[in-house]
Amino acid sequence: MKRFLLILAAALLMASCGTADKLTKYDDAHFAALQERIDNHTTPDNVKCYFTEATDLNLAGKILDGTPNPYARVDTIKYKGFTASENRQVRSSAGLMVLFKTNSSVITVKTKWGQIYNAANTMPLAYGGYDLYIKDAKGEWTWAGACDAKQGKDDQEVVVVRNMERKMHECILYLPMYSEIYSCKIGVEEGSTIEPLEGAFRHRILFHGSSFTQGISISRAGMAYPLQFMRHTGLQVLPLGCSGNSKMQQYFADVFVDVDADAYVFDSFSNPNYKLIKERLIPFIDRLVAAHPGKPIIFQQTIWREHRNFNKYTDAIEQAKMDMVTTLFHDILKNPKYKDVYLVFPDACEKGSHEYSVDGTHPDDHGYYLWATSIEKPILKILKKYGIQ
Repeated sequence: MKRFLLILAAALLMASCGTADKLTKYDDAHFAALQERIDNHTTPDNVKCYFTEATDLNLAGKILDGTPNPYARVDTIKYKGFTASENRQVRSSAGLMVLFKTNSSVITVKTKWGQIYNAANTMPLAYGGYDLYIKDAKGEWTWAGACDAKQGKDDQEVVVVRNMERKMHECILYLPMYSEIYSCKIGVEEGSTIEPLEGAFRHRILFHGSSFTQGISISRAGMAYPLQFMRHTGLQVLPLGCSGNSKMQQYFADVFVDVDADAYVFDSFSNPNYKLIKERLIPFIDRLVAAHPGKPIIFQQTIWREHRNFNKYTDAIEQAKMDMVTTLFHDILKNPKYKDVYLVFPDACEKGSHEYSVDGTHPDDHGYYLWATSIEKPILKILKKYGIQ
């Protein structure tokens, strides 16, 4: 029976996410083995966990350390100029993640909340929940569980995943995408171990941008396109998406001047109108080039927004932004002063399809997947020139 269980487990690991492509007849022993697993699940119903603060593990994704609240992305006491909305956004935990290893059969979380958020076009699992990925036997990051973290209810324990095999797993736990947290404690069952996961990702790549970069309309916190890019490439991403507020403001440049990264990627043309793009792009680039000489500074064209399809007013606004970007970069890319400045063209839909928008502006999970994959090759090609691989 033990040999049969091992064979069954191996078969299940190799199974695809689709259904079987042929009819298979299983014998009674097969179902008996499955029933044994059903009757003897790994995590006991009365499991007791002990908790570790995420900051005692490996809290990754922060562009700058030393914030008064370790789960904030920018120190709004040190850096001035943010509007009330921007101040709240940069204090959120969007894009932050905890890297750890554990042999527990269950993983839970407890949270202390600051400002909480809700939205009609984004799932609660994303803006106020946790999202867990675990490296599988093939070395690929595979989704393992997500949970609603019960916004506003401090220290309420919620289960992210349970009934796992008691062997060491490498884990990424993404923090809530929009709400502010003061504490994140990760629970594992008593008798198991949990420790920081180091060296899982290489280099430091800053991503700054609009609600697209933050991940508005994703279903889970780990589905923002920079985070998908990170899992696909193994490059460590430092995400700072600020919904509606990525307009190349000089006080944002003040922050980026101090960020020590190997490369800088910007979604800077989705929020400002074409006049602001013309006014602000060159001064913004000049600050970055002066602060980070010899490092790649990569801008992304804004994507096609589906609500322009039949709205001619919106279509004109969006086209003016796109056309101003290509007009300015026509000269920028010829100027030796900007030899380390690049423009790439993301795509959040498939050719001939307009099916991946949630609200006319933001893509759904698959749209963000398409975005991540569309920029992967061009960005990796640029980074390779700088020895970033």
